[in-house]
Amino acid sequence: MTKTRPARGAASILLVGCGKMGGALLAGWKTNRIPGPFHVVEPKPARRIKGAFYYAAPEKLPARLAPVAVVLAVKPQMFDQVLPYYRRFASSGAVTLSIAAGKTISAITRSLGPEAAIVRAMPNTPAAIGRGMAVACAGPGVTRSARALCGRLLAAVGEIAWVEDEALLDPVTAVSGSGPAYVFLLIEDLAKAGEAAGLPADLAEKLARATVSGAGELARLSAESAAALRDSVTSPGGTTRAALDVLMAPDGLESLLRRAVAAATKRSRELAG
Repeated sequence: MTKTRPARGAASILLVGCGKMGGALLAGWKTNRIPGPFHVVEPKPARRIKGAFYYAAPEKLPARLAPVAVVLAVKPQMFDQVLPYYRRFASSGAVTLSIAAGKTISAITRSLGPEAAIVRAMPNTPAAIGRGMAVACAGPGVTRSARALCGRLLAAVGEIAWVEDEALLDPVTAVSGSGPAYVFLLIEDLAKAGEAAGLPADLAEKLARATVSGAGELARLSAESAAALRDSVTSPGGTTRAALDVLMAPDGLESLLRRAVAAATKRSRELAG
């Protein structure tokens, strides 16, 4: 890994953690021409970090670095040992954008100091292809310009919505943060069901992937509700109706998803301590 020489005193973006989500953000910033320069701290990068000044440890950051934003893309269990290194930036006026699940604004403030301006957000993994969905909440002391900057950083990899009530980020995590895994499971199980009905495994997998991705894109582009789109595929007494009678039974898909989202919401609150 080649390390580049940092620009002195640049009012840049500092990204802490360049794993899957951090890497997706960095790629989105460069693609969408978010003004840099970008500085990245990542002890064990999975790939070469291009288009940014790279540091293997926070101790390597130049003393004169003055970022306008510090983006925390590290795992929640690493927060306590990582955050103290970045307190000096919070003290000097940088906004802190955290995308760690379960870590509240108050918990981050305890590590960074009472003067820290913090935006907490929950993006999801489709950010890797520029189709993410993020929901953000601004803490006390976040200026209008700082909020706008964080919005641009998140919107570079997809859509963004803002909420005023931080508690909503727990069900947000359960619905959109964890949601891609539910969709991938749907693809898995739909393919298995097709195989059980007699389809070759490779064809069943292809049909499941194409059907879920195509239906998702149709839902994204259509002005109709999901219920209306469902009805448009469903003929009375037809094959789709027969399947929906099973999926929409009292113990069917809606019940399962309610329980799944409730369990994920509960776990998100537990992670907050």
